[in-house]
Amino acid sequence: MGVGFAILISAQALANGSGTDQLLQQVATATATSLAIMLLVLIWMKKSVVAPLTSMTEHVLSMRKSRALTESIEHRLEIRKDEIGVLAREFNSMLRDIDGAQKEILALSEAELATRTEQLDAALNNMSHGLCMFDRDQKLVICNEQFASMYQLPAGLTGSGTALADILQQYPDIKTALALPERCGGTGASDAAGHSQGLLTLADERTIAVQIRAMAGGGWVATHEDITERKKAEERISYLAHYDVLTGLPNRTEFGVQLEKQFARVQRGDTAAVLCLDLDHFKAVNDTLGHPIGDALLRAVAERLSRCVRAEDVVARLGGDEFAVIQVGGEQPLGASMLARRIIDEIGRPFLLDGHQVLIGTSIGIALAPTDGVDPDTGLKNADLALYRAKADGRATFRFFEPAMDARMQERRQLELDLRRALSQNEFELYYQPIMNVRDNRVSAFEALLRWNHPRRGVVSPTEFISLAEEIGLITSIGKSVLQRACVEAACWPDSVKVCVNLSPAQFKTPGLVMTVASALADSGLRPDRLELEITESVLLQNTDDTLETLHQIRALGVRVAMDDFGTGYSSLSYLRSFPFDKIKIDQSFVRDIEDSDQANAIIRAVSGLGVSLGMATTAEGVETAEQLDSLKNEGCTEVQGFLFSPPRPASEVAALLSRLNYTERDADARSEAA
Repeated sequence: MGVGFAILISAQALANGSGTDQLLQQVATATATSLAIMLLVLIWMKKSVVAPLTSMTEHVLSMRKSRALTESIEHRLEIRKDEIGVLAREFNSMLRDIDGAQKEILALSEAELATRTEQLDAALNNMSHGLCMFDRDQKLVICNEQFASMYQLPAGLTGSGTALADILQQYPDIKTALALPERCGGTGASDAAGHSQGLLTLADERTIAVQIRAMAGGGWVATHEDITERKKAEERISYLAHYDVLTGLPNRTEFGVQLEKQFARVQRGDTAAVLCLDLDHFKAVNDTLGHPIGDALLRAVAERLSRCVRAEDVVARLGGDEFAVIQVGGEQPLGASMLARRIIDEIGRPFLLDGHQVLIGTSIGIALAPTDGVDPDTGLKNADLALYRAKADGRATFRFFEPAMDARMQERRQLELDLRRALSQNEFELYYQPIMNVRDNRVSAFEALLRWNHPRRGVVSPTEFISLAEEIGLITSIGKSVLQRACVEAACWPDSVKVCVNLSPAQFKTPGLVMTVASALADSGLRPDRLELEITESVLLQNTDDTLETLHQIRALGVRVAMDDFGTGYSSLSYLRSFPFDKIKIDQSFVRDIEDSDQANAIIRAVSGLGVSLGMATTAEGVETAEQLDSLKNEGCTEVQGFLFSPPRPASEVAALLSRLNYTERDADARSEAA
């Protein structure tokens, strides 16, 4: 602007014709004036524009460095009316907005932090475990209420920053519980990463399970669980697994453990005796006096057995009324014999239980080690075999194992396997023995008798396998098969001839016997009054009410019921009064002595008279001679059965037997007249 002004002056001077000097002077004056004006403009701009901008720039840089967003730009700049004022006002407004937002964010963060802290406290204090965290300087960072309560720490020792040494100094009892990972107390282990665990037993007998985990930056965090009750429960479970709850004696499991230990010593040259005991007549005590008295009796027996043995011996209850003893060392068999006699005498003395005097006995089987076996299983098995022999020989006695016992047991086991196979292979067959009516000398019935056609042993008598079938639970299936077959075969006989089928006491223990009888009659078409079921007194010894109800239901079908082997029990008369039997069968032991014994005659006469009085038929079994037959006729027997007429014969010979036995003198006369 100043330069343009100077040129304009020069042009005017030339136009007026002025001289050169004058022109130069005027140019210099104009130039100086222009420069002055420009300087003034620059000074104004610096003061009014550049300086405020510089101030604001420095203010922003200062805020950035100090991170203080609350310092606004000077008020003098904010009140200006130009662009600088606008910029200052907008900048300060932005700062106020940022400050407000920052405070709002801070308020939200503090609320969230408080919420998170509350949630963390709730989580920590609702843990079932105690928790604590220590830093690298062994100062407490945090712990929950369970931890403080578990070790009974006051509030002054649970705050953040509490030194571990202060806690241990005041409460040395918990030193191991707060130990560093590398030396976790109690019984435990530590791995390479510094993780430790262990069980601690405190002075008050509480058990604490501690798990400690080392932290990467130093320090550790630990959880503490009071497992006192759980440990007691585990110990109780372990006890129950090895000891009998009722008597406190070792059970079968623990007895096996002790037997293993003793036989290990036997293999190193020691000796031992294994005694298996079974109480005689214990079931009768339970049945008559009840299970509480039975339990009291078992406890009393356990006490007496414990007094009979030495401290190093082992007495155990194997289950039910079975006990066992390990006699360690000693001179054998003398030591085992003396112990067995002492036990039999001790158990044989009367027990006084809740006002009841109880008398029982015990049978004992003995196996010696190493003579009768060098391993626990063999020793126990052989003692058990000897026990069976003692019971079979009259009870209240003891027997030593003999090799022949094992041979008999192996034979029995094989017989059991064969018996199970026999039913599926249809190896059973029915034989029939005739029963003669004394009055008309004709066959009135056939008794069905089971025979087993064994593939190797030939025909096997029921006396050899029926008791085994009852013991292993096969008698129900066998009895059902016998009843069905007997009814089918009898349906082909003359209508006047009945069939007699024996029922086992075991068949009354299983439901469905009445249905089995009804089904056999329906399937065969046999008239119900032609079926006669024979039971022994032992049937009525078990669950009398239920058994009588079953008998009445069978009787309601129209089936006849007979009492077999009458007179061999001890309460037959009461049974005859409780159930109206159709027939009484007199045992062959009385018939055998009828010719030589007045007592046998008297018994047969009494039973026959009883039958007449009660309206019951009487059948005498085991008739082998004509003299026996005559005596039985004289004593009033209704029917007779025995080898005098025929031994049991297969079903295929029944027709021939009927033809032969029913051939009387009257038949002979009739045939002669017809001829």
